[in-house]
Amino acid sequence: MVEPPMKVSKQDLLRINQSIDTVHEMGTEIRKALEEYSDEHTHNTAWEVQAGVESLGVFGSRWTIEILAALYIAGERRFNELRHLLNGISSRTLSDKLRKCTDSGLIERIVVDGPPVRVSYKLTEHGMICGRLLGPLVAYMKIRNGALEEDV
Repeated sequence: MVEPPMKVSKQDLLRINQSIDTVHEMGTEIRKALEEYSDEHTHNTAWEVQAGVESLGVFGSRWTIEILAALYIAGERRFNELRHLLNGISSRTLSDKLRKCTDSGLIERIVVDGPPVRVSYKLTEHGMICGRLLGPLVAYMKIRNGALEEDV
């Protein structure tokens, strides 16, 4: 658990929980809509599981979620700024993960001619949308794990 927990007002905690409930309901509606297209041969349960695994595969890799969260929260950053935000990551790992996130369309590498040449990284529109979609899950887990609670 993250120490100390973040204390938020009762009203804000209620808003956060209502947003999580809305996302939960929307997920149920999406699942119902897709279920109508499932069949025994082409789009069966195995197909759906594989599609889900592929969809979330990039986020399951060590450090990827941390990099995306750092760029989502802190905005555009240069390499060393990112490295300092991410405790424990090596330069090589950060470089490899940034390349993979760029290849998957989540991060944009921005080069500004110099001298010196300046390189920074920011989320693409795709990366921002993924961040927004993951936001309710992160909020739910913060509440579930006691990292976010009502200020009394």
